Amino acid sequence: MGDPNVGKSVVFNRLTGAKVMESNYPGTTVDYTRGYMRLDGKDVEIIDVPGTFSLEPKDKAEEVAVKMLRENRDSIIICVIDSTKLERGLYLALEIIEEGYPIIIALNMWDIAKDKSIQIDVKKLEKVLGVPVVPTIAVSGEGIKELVSRIKEASPPDIKRVVERAGGVK
Repeated sequence: MGDPNVGKSVVFNRLTGAKVMESNYPGTTVDYTRGYMRLDGKDVEIIDVPGTFSLEPKDKAEEVAVKMLRENRDSIIICVIDSTKLERGLYLALEIIEEGYPIIIALNMWDIAKDKSIQIDVKKLEKVLGVPVVPTIAVSGEGIKELVSRIKEASPPDIKRVVERAGGVK
């Protein structure tokens, strides 16, 4: 899951070897795509959903994404975030964390963030959120192996501890 145009389909293609139509035109990916990858010797299903900014859908594409999330309650969520727009992407990630889904965050477009002199303390972000965070460059495949190797670390986050680490209400 992730906002529109953050590279979700490219990550999906890297994980599954599938070819998915990628487009920036609204409404072109209103459906979802399924694929498979090998993880620990087993085939696991990967679902590529349309982009959504939040779990409160505003259009048909977001409705499909949220519906898929709700129908797959036992799934591990790979939340793909544009590293150059971290705050925007964290909004959805925090909603998913609050709902108690096991989640791993892929900070995609890491190379563009570096080019723009955007510095993200990945270890600190992991500590604050209580979930694995992996920098990725999906178009080149950089970070995808680490993302796969850390999927097992995704577990339902302890919301109270996340709030405490973020300096919020205890």
